[in-house]
Amino acid sequence: MSQNSKNALATQRACHLGKARMLVIKVGSAVISGPDGLDLSSMANIAAQISALCYTRADSGARRRAILVTSGAVAAGRACLAACGKKLEKYSLAQKQAAAAVGQGLLMEAWTNVFKSHAMPVAQILLTRDDFRSRERFLNARNTFSELQSFEVLPIVNENDTVSVSELKFGDNDCLSSLLVNLAEADLFINLTSAPGVKADNPQTNPDAPFLEIIEDISSLEIRKICGEKTASGSGGMYSKLLSARRVSQLGVGTLIIPGRKKDALLAAFGLAPADEFNGTWVCPAAHAISSRKFWLAYQSNPAGLVEIDNGAANALANHGASLLPGGITSVEGVFPRGAIVEIRSGAQVLGVGLTNYNSAILKKIIGLKRHEVAAILGQAHYPEVVHRDNMLLHAAI
Repeated sequence: MSQNSKNALATQRACHLGKARMLVIKVGSAVISGPDGLDLSSMANIAAQISALCYTRADSGARRRAILVTSGAVAAGRACLAACGKKLEKYSLAQKQAAAAVGQGLLMEAWTNVFKSHAMPVAQILLTRDDFRSRERFLNARNTFSELQSFEVLPIVNENDTVSVSELKFGDNDCLSSLLVNLAEADLFINLTSAPGVKADNPQTNPDAPFLEIIEDISSLEIRKICGEKTASGSGGMYSKLLSARRVSQLGVGTLIIPGRKKDALLAAFGLAPADEFNGTWVCPAAHAISSRKFWLAYQSNPAGLVEIDNGAANALANHGASLLPGGITSVEGVFPRGAIVEIRSGAQVLGVGLTNYNSAILKKIIGLKRHEVAAILGQAHYPEVVHRDNMLLHAAI
């Protein structure tokens, strides 16, 4: 990348941050916890910066608002139980959920205390994937966040680990944060990590790889190749952070990945404190944003099945804005109902995801058939498309 290009993208970053009014800020376990539980000094550092940001105004003159997504409940609970002689050994799902139940109150108490010194009230919101899957609950949650913001209350969000089952889990708080960007209509995503930023290569195999200041086109980045293993105390690692950044970029929202333990790193990013030469990684937003509805359709739940298509159908979808028809399908995997999200694949390439008009049993009956042949099997009251183009997202980050 030429120096002129770097300068232009740095200017874009500064402009994006200056205009940002609604921030989703995610902090990982590795940033706010250690072997002995929660790190209150790190939490206090973050609280001071968030409160300072929320008392500043964006370029438009509007006061900034923030939502904090926090990990750390399991780590806090684990440390509390260990102090009582109940050390967890297996880390089974039930043990993690029990630790989360113990630690969630401790986590919220700590956040409440560190924000209290800045006269900033907080609210706890625990979510599962089902809160995003249901459109009614999604909109109700949006109204709740909006009302809290009008009261100048900081929403503090975590996954409801205690009751979540596998099909309702986000997987990690990076995924939850990316969905919140859409729900809250945020215009900036900030990920506070234990690393200074994103490395250009896998740090496990190339520890001397340089950090990336700017990722111009994250859709073309080989995320799996450049990412190492998950952090010791967290559940996501850099892979999930970049996957979430790729998702929100599709909304036209940029992501800032910066060191969460570094004093005033967040303020420095906004020009409110002195900055080092390298101050995290900026992931540029996509040039063409998708709609909020299409984002919700694509990511409200994990794909329930797989639809394999031929080269002709793949070309029609990718280059001609076509819907997916039965004639282009070569195989169907999984058991799923009508209205489920399915992954659309051509060979080794994942083309995207979409909302299916047929359940898996019926879909397997009409593989490769033309419209009149489908009508002969299903009758005239059938859908011409398996997945309509309006209910499909190509290049989905899954």
